[in-house]
Amino acid sequence: MALRFMTKDLLIIFVKNLVLGKVKTRLAHALGKQAAFEIYRALLDLTRRATLDVKADVRIFYSDAIVEDGWTTASKHIQKGNTIGERMMNAFKEGFETGYEQIILIGSDLPDMNLNLIEEGFKSLSKADCIFGPSADGGYYLVGLNRLHKFIFEDKPWSQPQLLEETLRELRSKNLKFKTLMTLNDIDTVEDLKTSNFFKSNFKLQAKLKAMS
Repeated sequence: MALRFMTKDLLIIFVKNLVLGKVKTRLAHALGKQAAFEIYRALLDLTRRATLDVKADVRIFYSDAIVEDGWTTASKHIQKGNTIGERMMNAFKEGFETGYEQIILIGSDLPDMNLNLIEEGFKSLSKADCIFGPSADGGYYLVGLNRLHKFIFEDKPWSQPQLLEETLRELRSKNLKFKTLMTLNDIDTVEDLKTSNFFKSNFKLQAKLKAMS
């Protein structure tokens, strides 16, 4: 596998293994498992294309098993931990122990993810202790650190609308400087999907979902 030369910056991408019935479960309840599978596969492809030219080393962390896919210039790992907080913290920990100075972690289901946003994140880390990309549901789609702050990932209301608010409150109490990027919306519900430019402009996906209905 061809890997990039190490830089001071690391981009971590959390990926769910593409398994029927195990991805986008809320969409699966409304649209069916196959439709949810196709939607997540399209989002994975979008994330891959959005990060191809990032000026940082890239690590892909899979939920269950390492697979051969389009990320040929990234190193591949498996997420470790029982909660999403533990898994993110462990990924950051490994990165800092390797020697990286700035690390950003993103998911793989955000239709508006783009290279400019990631580059803005790395630039912001030179002036702040932490950065977050707020999601419209009260969580965050991106988190970046220039050193490990374990409390960010401990005892937090994951998947709840107060997640980012509580995290930022704790950062303020510890006098840590943070910056937030633009707010974006991920795709968890049918309404999220139908109102997204990702879906409106993806005629191939529209055709597949129409054929399944």
